[in-house]
Amino acid sequence: MKTSRRDFIAKSGAAAAAMHDLAHAQEPHQEHDHEHSLVPSDPALRVKSLESLLVEKGLVDPAALDALVDTYEHKIGPRNGAQVVARAWVNSGFKQRLLADGTTAIAELGFGGRGGDYLQVVENTPTVHNLVVCTLCSCYPWAVLGLPPIWYKSAAYRSRVVIDPRGVLREFGLELPKDVEVRVHDSTAELRYLVLPERPAGTESLKEAELAALVTRDAMIGVAKVAVPKPGGRA
Repeated sequence: MKTSRRDFIAKSGAAAAAMHDLAHAQEPHQEHDHEHSLVPSDPALRVKSLESLLVEKGLVDPAALDALVDTYEHKIGPRNGAQVVARAWVNSGFKQRLLADGTTAIAELGFGGRGGDYLQVVENTPTVHNLVVCTLCSCYPWAVLGLPPIWYKSAAYRSRVVIDPRGVLREFGLELPKDVEVRVHDSTAELRYLVLPERPAGTESLKEAELAALVTRDAMIGVAKVAVPKPGGRA
């Protein structure tokens, strides 16, 4: 389904709200009269205002904006990474090459370029869970994950995830057993990471394309696991 600018803006607003919730969760509860003044303005509103101004001035073609959003969400977006993960799940030879040299293996599928020149893939197992962050800025594997989510770039996530990764995962709804080791990988401009999630149980009969449809961006960052939707469409 084609993504409209309106859908993109709505998603931006939802991501911004999630970022604020994550940042607020790390702060001690204090009752100050100026507390609400600390809440940032809505990024979605600013995006909408800027877009309207540019279109009104004739500087931007609305169709070009839709095409750009569609490119990053569907062609350079997390669907690329999902294809990589699904191929690794069904092809052991590709998986070995992927873990040995992520950049070269991913190039086999035609993906690469910006944010994917030096890519290392780390595998989740029943005893190890990997989590990706960029503490200095927001280095991100654009070629396989598309646009980075707002919360990934937030100071709250970047600072807390290296100190309390289990706590951050818990806030994302992922509670790991105590005997599972959590490894945090800090991306840089020279080296970026992609998490190879565990293949969920009960997917043995699914084809590669069906498996790819299960893989989410968050699972490839490490803040979630891949789940099989339950009857009714919920994972």
